Amino acid sequence: MDARLPQRSERGIALVISMLILLVMTLLGLVLMAGASLNRSLAGNDQRMRQSLNIAEAGIGEAEARIANQDVQMNPAIPTAACQVFNTIAGSVPVVGADTTALATGQPVGTYLNYTTPTRGADVLTIGWKRNAGGQVMKYDITRNPAIQTATGIPIYTITATGRVGQARRTVVTEVIQKPYVVLAKGAFTAGNGVTSLGNGAICGYDHSFNTPYGDGNKGRTNPAPIPPNDPNYCQDNEIVVNAGVPGVWCSDPVNSGGNCALSGNPDTLTNQGRNNFYSGPWDCFNMSQADFWSFIGPPTNPASITNWNGILNIDNNTVTRDASCQVGPNGVDAEGFMYVDGDLKLNSNFNYKGFIFVEGDITVNGNAWILGAIVCKGNASIKVTGTMTVLYSGDTIMQELTKYGSQFVTLSWREQ
Repeated sequence: MDARLPQRSERGIALVISMLILLVMTLLGLVLMAGASLNRSLAGNDQRMRQSLNIAEAGIGEAEARIANQDVQMNPAIPTAACQVFNTIAGSVPVVGADTTALATGQPVGTYLNYTTPTRGADVLTIGWKRNAGGQVMKYDITRNPAIQTATGIPIYTITATGRVGQARRTVVTEVIQKPYVVLAKGAFTAGNGVTSLGNGAICGYDHSFNTPYGDGNKGRTNPAPIPPNDPNYCQDNEIVVNAGVPGVWCSDPVNSGGNCALSGNPDTLTNQGRNNFYSGPWDCFNMSQADFWSFIGPPTNPASITNWNGILNIDNNTVTRDASCQVGPNGVDAEGFMYVDGDLKLNSNFNYKGFIFVEGDITVNGNAWILGAIVCKGNASIKVTGTMTVLYSGDTIMQELTKYGSQFVTLSWREQ
């Protein structure tokens, strides 16, 4: 028998073991490669999902910017009203329903983020109203409990944005309001000096609805006869019953109303309150610091340059604050917002305003003036209002107008759909 046979057998076994080890290592390498590939795929998908969420948030940002810029014209009286923003240029937006406004995106052409689409569909950036089960628009009023209800306050927007990266898709639904501002009004008409005349017209301190028609209440609060529906001359039919209201006239000194001004409120007049109890400055009205107030109203605007009386206006003829040297005389104005006048305000012709007015100097009315909200007149020596002026207090109107032009947002809820 050949003595080399065991050696050949041992070499054969060693060869087989080597081949098995090589096979195992090869299989292990393949498994590791497959795992690495899977990990890369999962990591890539996770990255795309994160990017999709960031893009959806960018869509929320454009929606809020368009609301703040007054581009979104939605009437809270129409619960189904909506606005859709498309990834296209102006003039090429799709045709939408009668209750929907269509806008082109504000993004630069050629760099569109995919948080909306160029055509109608489920992924279009959409702004609507928050509604209850009965289809009513829900509002937010910080002065009420509960704050979210349907009667008063700021309508709540619902924004739906879908971010897309490749096949990754994430949809965010958020409910937002514009930051509410509440004015601490002492009266419908608040005077920091004695009043010698309030002219004709009417001043009512009971709280009125934001929807009170222009010109309403020019003859006072109550009609001696039975009040007809939507009475155009008396304001009681537009009061918010749940709110007691404020004094018609609050004054630091005596009041001699003069003329034929019809006064009403809770009480009609509140006089001799002392100048120390008048506002130390307009910032007191907003419960703000001086620094926050001046930041809120922005830099001064010379009255000669004003062509649009809407918004938050800091009207002054110089950079010296509160020197009451400005002369402002709007003529034939229909406007809304907050008007701060560092001087005298002369209302000419027909002046209609919704919101809040603070005057460091005196007020003169030449013609007809109608204000829904409240007005403060510090006065120089004594306050004498001539002409026909109607002031109807409305906390709801003040809150909505200041909020509308304040350009800040509060998120009430956020969820991924």
